[in-house]
Amino acid sequence: MWCNSNIFCIFAAFFKEKWRIMQTFIGNIEARLDEKGRIFVPASYRKILAESESKRIVMRRDTDNECLMFYPEHIWNEKVEQMRQVLDEWDPEDQLLLMQFMADAEFLELDGQGRILLQKKNLETIGAQNDVLFVGMLNRFALWTPENFANKRLSQTELAARLRAKMSKK
Repeated sequence: MWCNSNIFCIFAAFFKEKWRIMQTFIGNIEARLDEKGRIFVPASYRKILAESESKRIVMRRDTDNECLMFYPEHIWNEKVEQMRQVLDEWDPEDQLLLMQFMADAEFLELDGQGRILLQKKNLETIGAQNDVLFVGMLNRFALWTPENFANKRLSQTELAARLRAKMSKK
């Protein structure tokens, strides 16, 4: 066991959890798909995944935008738990929502070179052919085509106004 005293173990567990919470996916990073649909996950994102001890990531098509969302496995599990608390699996409408949400998800593992293999159907869904953007979103990240991302971006003025409105409510 790596802990030799109870106090040290408590502090280590606390700071490990705090460290995991503080790690965030940020920025937008250009990348290129290879002919097989593989892509290198940015080194800064791989580092966060390794430090969070996520063995796998979960990919799903976004419900609102033409992009793919990627979640470290523990973040995905939290999202699934939130859904379990809100949706009634015995209610036919909730069951359909849950089924469709989960059907668009799949587990992925990074290969030895830090790449993930994306299915052609998922790449076609977002219109990706060669160039893509990884976009950090705090505890998850997205994969966009540069065109789709540019079309969705707000102007600096609109971004500032919306952030101010949202953040002043808290």
